[in-house]
Amino acid sequence: MSNIEQYQGNLQYAVDIVLCIDATGSMFPVLDTVKNSALQFHDRLNDVMAKKGKAISQLRLKVIAFRDFGDNASDAIEQTDFLHLPGQARDFEGFVRGIDAGGGGDIPESGLEALALAINSPWETGLDRRRHVIVMFTDAPAHPLGTVGVSAPSYPAQIPRSLDDLFEQWGYARSQTAVMEQSAKRLVLFAPDLAPWSDPIAEEWDLTLHFASKAGEGLEEFEMDEIIETIANSL
Repeated sequence: MSNIEQYQGNLQYAVDIVLCIDATGSMFPVLDTVKNSALQFHDRLNDVMAKKGKAISQLRLKVIAFRDFGDNASDAIEQTDFLHLPGQARDFEGFVRGIDAGGGGDIPESGLEALALAINSPWETGLDRRRHVIVMFTDAPAHPLGTVGVSAPSYPAQIPRSLDDLFEQWGYARSQTAVMEQSAKRLVLFAPDLAPWSDPIAEEWDLTLHFASKAGEGLEEFEMDEIIETIANSL
């Protein structure tokens, strides 16, 4: 074995994934599919990485379930900390299985608030190679930031008040305001072909993949495979 091969084999890969899951009533038909995909994430990613001769040294998953601050602010956001897998798999599974589809009120939901919380997660900064992935599962457009539920006690104070401000936090090449590491970040949207997901986010934000979906459709197995491949190929 050459020194280069040996060195590649010893690289420490850290993967952080934040799953933003729409838990409103309209997601009821598809929520079990999303949950099952989330619960298989660890094993499937490990399998794909192993086929490429790589191993993940640290995998952490965080879940943000969101509904609508305009409908019921008290349960508009439920989230975990970053959980280490496989060690905290039981905590992860318990939270995911406990997500119930309900509420939501009008059609737009608080998806941008969930995305803002995801972007501002305490991402891993160590190890040799890092990949920071946000996956958004929703069947609805989103309320504009700073408009709905902002005065509610449960509304997180640190959320930007506009989509432009959130884009500044997402950042871009040579950006001075980014909170995410440019070389590590990826955003994957399973969301309808509607604002803000298709335009401006999918069109204008870098390192973003958009799989257009309708309620109860578009979360098929091959798309979860796409996410797994995207992560594995980019390490």
